[in-house]
Amino acid sequence: MNILVTGGAGYIGSHVVLELCEKGYKVIVLDDLSLGNESSIDKRAEFILGSTHDKKLLSTIMNDIEAVIHLAAFKAAGESMKNPRKYSFNNIAGSISLIDSMLKHNTKKMIFSSTAAVYGEPLSLPIDENHPTSPINYYGFTKLKVEEILQWYSKINDLKSVSLRYFNAAGYDKQQRVSALENNPQNLIPIVMECAAGIRSNMEVFGDDYNTHDGTCLRDYIHVSDLAKAHVSALEYLEDNSHLTTNLGTGDTHSVYDVINMTKAISGKNINYKTVKRRSGDPSELYASSILAKDVLNWSATHSSLKNIIETTWSMYQNLNI
Repeated sequence: MNILVTGGAGYIGSHVVLELCEKGYKVIVLDDLSLGNESSIDKRAEFILGSTHDKKLLSTIMNDIEAVIHLAAFKAAGESMKNPRKYSFNNIAGSISLIDSMLKHNTKKMIFSSTAAVYGEPLSLPIDENHPTSPINYYGFTKLKVEEILQWYSKINDLKSVSLRYFNAAGYDKQQRVSALENNPQNLIPIVMECAAGIRSNMEVFGDDYNTHDGTCLRDYIHVSDLAKAHVSALEYLEDNSHLTTNLGTGDTHSVYDVINMTKAISGKNINYKTVKRRSGDPSELYASSILAKDVLNWSATHSSLKNIIETTWSMYQNLNI
């Protein structure tokens, strides 16, 4: 099967491409490299430099494509609140352009990279797929809009799709087959790693007065290799089914201090941090129910212990030439 992976040079995308190649799929990667690294793409995949907005290029590519895995999106929640036009154009309009090309060429299967940000503030825990969707940032809004478009198109145009709502993606391929670090990381674990590796001198912890075991926020971290396997499971699901929206998480949580302390233990490095006031919109706990993914996709997280996440991430940072 010929698979197009948009955003396949990015952090998650490159791991998805690796898993697809391992499973014997023929993979074509489309990426504009605004966030990705060409060196991260598995050599068995074909790389095309370009954008989901280039309809002429899409028309050329889509002729032999049987399914699309769509990961091309901007994802910084804070930036999305400052520049919503950028996120509208790339995340929503880019997705519509891609879907339009798919339908013109009778490509009827899409796996969509979505996010737990569609839920907004948790009203109950763990969050399952029946939890209300009420994004508190524009990034989450853009992902929710594409989900809704896919739901409608599954009814109107017979476009089969699976929307995968990631929680906190982390870790790296254990065999280091993805070689490049994430560009301009915004998430906790790579920031902690940059402190351990000497890239940055210190970091901030946003609040230590939450009602948790150590006062810092609790989050559900899922290893990127587990995410990659879910995409293959989703492709298989679409052989006999038409639509699914499901969480991808572990149901377990780790605090900011848990991450810092595990990194210190594994790296042997000190992490300099200072505690500052809470950020607006940061709930004390956020974690998933992934029972649906287990039941329907026969998927579960097997690589997502905090120890494995930190070990595989530190292995990428420890030999940097700073």
